Amino acid sequence: MKLHLLIAAQMLLGSATAQTAPDYVLTGGKVFTADVARPYVQALAVRGERIVAVGTTAQIAKLAGPRTRRIDLQGRTVVPGFNDAHSHLPPGGASAHYIAFPKADLLSGPSAAQVMDTLAALVRTLPPGTLLQGEIGLQVLQDPKLRRAQLDQIAPKHPVVLHAPWGHGSVANSEALRLMNISDNDAAPVGGTYGRVENSPRLNGLLNEYGEWAGLRVLNSRLPDSTWVRRLRAYGAESLRLGLTSVQDMAGNLPPDQTIRVVKAAQLPLRHRIIALPMATSRGINHREWASVARQPTALARVEGVKYILDATPLEGGALMRRPYPGRPGWHGQLNFPVDTVRQMLRRALTSSQPLMLHIVGDSSASLVLRLMSQMAPDSAWRRKRVRFEHGDGVAPDLHARAKALGIVVVQNPSHYINPAVDKQHALAPILAASFRSLLESGVAFALGSDGPSNPFLNILFATTLADPKEVLTREQAVRAYTTGSAYAEFQEKDKGTLSVGKLADLAVLSQDIFTVPPPALPGTVSELTMVGGKVVYEAKRGAPLSQAAPRSVKKSNPTASKPKQK
Repeated sequence: MKLHLLIAAQMLLGSATAQTAPDYVLTGGKVFTADVARPYVQALAVRGERIVAVGTTAQIAKLAGPRTRRIDLQGRTVVPGFNDAHSHLPPGGASAHYIAFPKADLLSGPSAAQVMDTLAALVRTLPPGTLLQGEIGLQVLQDPKLRRAQLDQIAPKHPVVLHAPWGHGSVANSEALRLMNISDNDAAPVGGTYGRVENSPRLNGLLNEYGEWAGLRVLNSRLPDSTWVRRLRAYGAESLRLGLTSVQDMAGNLPPDQTIRVVKAAQLPLRHRIIALPMATSRGINHREWASVARQPTALARVEGVKYILDATPLEGGALMRRPYPGRPGWHGQLNFPVDTVRQMLRRALTSSQPLMLHIVGDSSASLVLRLMSQMAPDSAWRRKRVRFEHGDGVAPDLHARAKALGIVVVQNPSHYINPAVDKQHALAPILAASFRSLLESGVAFALGSDGPSNPFLNILFATTLADPKEVLTREQAVRAYTTGSAYAEFQEKDKGTLSVGKLADLAVLSQDIFTVPPPALPGTVSELTMVGGKVVYEAKRGAPLSQAAPRSVKKSNPTASKPKQK
């Protein structure tokens, strides 16, 4: 026992031997550990894949040996690697000509006339068979006069898919439906709907929820693996440049077998948690499609967890709400699945080792699931499961105590709550009030994920500038939610999320101090050096010691460049 204590003391305070010397010492910085007991230190040491010491510059410098790489931070800020708790990979969709409709607010989108005129101009210049995709809003989604028949008149030989930028609702023409393997004789999958011409079995082209996503997945699968590998690698490179070292992927963009092939080929240099998002048929949810895939396709990727989407959003009136929608008497939204199916999902979670994620937006949806959970098992059983509410916008204040008791983890997405003062075009009328700080203060486990623009610094800007000043996070709270909160949300808090002794050395050395720069400057932050498991996987100036690199000037980023998505 005394020998172990002596070795530990030597590591922490004395000169290092060749056997105990760290591989890296980072000194002279502002290291935000995200550990509430010791939030800031000046330096840390890394050996192998883990952090072996944190402390002052003088303490950590003494640990360096002859082979240790010494990194003089020169006052730079260091943070735990960001962990995006909610993303959708691989990024993008089927190769298409993306339609640049006239600029409009995100919610309303272009008018029907603008859509028709733009499509008419494109089909005259683009070869037949070119897939045309564009983003629309409520003006088109809710217009029964702009459906399959009208799109066919304009583009009979061009597949056309128009979809809401928030991921709930699409309109397709006949050629696009054919590519999606959807025909007039098909019954809609459980959890989704196909719109039909009145008094006719013919599809009108409106696809909702699982009816939409299953078709888009087929469309995406027509692209070769090489295209998706290229996109995934580009995502990985950009993530490391932004200090992202972990991503939790709601994997519904491609069929499971293709997802795994692409992940194996891409070999992402960051930690990749692949969460099954099973599609459905008219007979039910297809759980079998993920059953036979490799659970550990690469050294840094693992398949774990399952996600279901229980309702849509309040934007198009699909989230299940306790009060009727304004201007729609008697309409409260709806669940995608019957209540008995939701019970089955919860029952599977109780008996399975796979963690459960539920897309829940409406306050009635949240209340219903909390009530079902309370009826089915004691709070202690659920707390071990850490059921996640993705988005969780409807976890209203009166539900916080119940959510905490059941161990619910709420994963919020700041880009869904853009303050109009920051970005008027993409800000959405808050039908639901943002719950950020109130969830934290009530003790509900809380994490941040993108589900939209992946830049964590842009999302920190959104989370710290919410329209409701009572709900804004401090920057320290936002970073913790993006690191410790996200690690807890995937049962990884013992290994990552803080820069503490024994934790994995996943970290980012930032180009500016994100805790003090003016808010508009936040999105321009980049990582000067990103480390995953004690390995430098990105460095702004390759081959040059960080101590020789002057702090970089940062260009301001336009926060309107990406749009939020809920899925």
